[in-house]
Amino acid sequence: MEFEQLADVLKALGDTTRLKIVALLNIRDCCVCELVPLFGISQPAVSKHVSRLKSVGLVKETRKGMWVFYSLNKEKLKEIGFALTQLPDLTNELKQLEKKGLLVKCQSRS
Repeated sequence: MEFEQLADVLKALGDTTRLKIVALLNIRDCCVCELVPLFGISQPAVSKHVSRLKSVGLVKETRKGMWVFYSLNKEKLKEIGFALTQLPDLTNELKQLEKKGLLVKCQSRS
């Protein structure tokens, strides 16, 4: 990987919100609407953070019906030597969302 490309990836990871998104996606794929309540910022702001991670190849998207789910590109993280084991475990945050009924239950429409 070129220095410029590596610097861009590291800049994307240098933001607290984006790093927390990476930690959450390390647990499970998420839709932006699931992330919004965790950050206390608008949906467009969360989308912009996810878009930044996607632009450097750290996040992939998958469409399931009308929903777009985001997942980590773990190969890209390995390529830059990023250790997911060093991220805090945010499983409890996702469980709180589930209790509040804020996790997406994807149902594809025909």
